[in-house]
Amino acid sequence: MSHRLAKPGRGGYDAPLFYGRFLAMKADIHPKYNEVVFHDVTADFKFLTRSTITSKEKTTWEDGKEYPLVKLELSSASHPFYTGKHKIVDTGGRLEKFRKRYAGK
Repeated sequence: MSHRLAKPGRGGYDAPLFYGRFLAMKADIHPKYNEVVFHDVTADFKFLTRSTITSKEKTTWEDGKEYPLVKLELSSASHPFYTGKHKIVDTGGRLEKFRKRYAGK
């Protein structure tokens, strides 16, 4: 079998060839790619993007259209790395033990 990539310009992209013919994608096997509103409930931040995720909940976006709503607990609006609000959680005095152990070094 001879599989190779087409040269740019044939079909507008590098499509796979099979004995000189373009291979087509299989129909009806890919999930639907729709616009979805994600809502970070921690920061009360919403953004509209495209995704294959589905949801029974709906919301009305700024453009007046209704979109599926997916609720998140964490996004770039609330994640400590992106917000700069790093918190050190000390469980059982581990942090204090570490500081005592390495204080003189």
